Amino acid sequence: MNKQTNLWTNKYFVGVAAVAACILWGSAFPVLKVTYAELGLGPDDTASRVVLAGGRFLLAALLLFGFIKWILRRPVGITREYVGPVVILGLLQTGLQYYFFYNGIAFTEGVKGAVLNAVGNFFVVIAAHFIYRDDRINPGKLVGIATGFAGIVLINWHGQAGISWGMTFRGEGFLVLSSLVSTAGTFQAKRLGRTLDPVLINGYQLLFGSLVLLAVGVPGVVGRSPQFTPLFWGLFMYSAALSAAAFSLWYYLLKYNKAGEITLYRFVIPVSGAVLSALVLPGESLSPAALVALALVAFGIAAVNRWRKPETSPLDRDKFPE
Repeated sequence: MNKQTNLWTNKYFVGVAAVAACILWGSAFPVLKVTYAELGLGPDDTASRVVLAGGRFLLAALLLFGFIKWILRRPVGITREYVGPVVILGLLQTGLQYYFFYNGIAFTEGVKGAVLNAVGNFFVVIAAHFIYRDDRINPGKLVGIATGFAGIVLINWHGQAGISWGMTFRGEGFLVLSSLVSTAGTFQAKRLGRTLDPVLINGYQLLFGSLVLLAVGVPGVVGRSPQFTPLFWGLFMYSAALSAAAFSLWYYLLKYNKAGEITLYRFVIPVSGAVLSALVLPGESLSPAALVALALVAFGIAAVNRWRKPETSPLDRDKFPE
């Protein structure tokens, strides 16, 4: 096992890198709220939000290609055999996931939306149990799922009487579809990561996914003339950079680690989003529920690592059931 592989499988480094990626994703919540306010986007202006997401991911892809070519000094091309699989990943991980999420969240209660979005973590852990021989569900994963899910519910409850259980295809159905395509994208990224550099994979999936989002959203905003302020451009650049960095970190983690273990760190995203929103946004505060939720998620991650088995060579891991 070379030094790079050893670094990306060290449980302490993995924990720091995974939490860092999730905090970056979590920071998108307050950033997007400020961006929407700066542009004056209404709650029903889905087309503008989809175009904003498409532009953000397109810029992230261009930043990554520039980083690969001029900083890493590596070629940015891929052979013909990888074009189809990378296009599929972009459609799943960026295009379809964010299309379903941005549309579904507009027609779903906040609490229910957060809960349904967290369901994707269950999908990955359960699917990994059946796909990979060395990624079975164990007591640590069960504790991680239970405490992480409890933290998500707690931080989004806000003293409400409960969650209504009515469902619509355009609302809750879209959120479930978002989780399903994200799960498929996770395994597609892991499969590609065996032979392609994760940063290159990320660049292409962001590129193809962003083009899908722009193709869907642009017709709905034709003729509008939004006012782009310096603050908007600063937030836009930051959101693109965080996407490039977070996805690249995540794909490296998927390359060298078990999908079922790494995915449980994603419970950090909504918790960090709530904490950062309280610190950044006016009128929002850090509630005791947020601190308890953070503790629950941390406990779940610790439980996952408690039952984590020593890693083997990447060539020996992720074997399919015989």
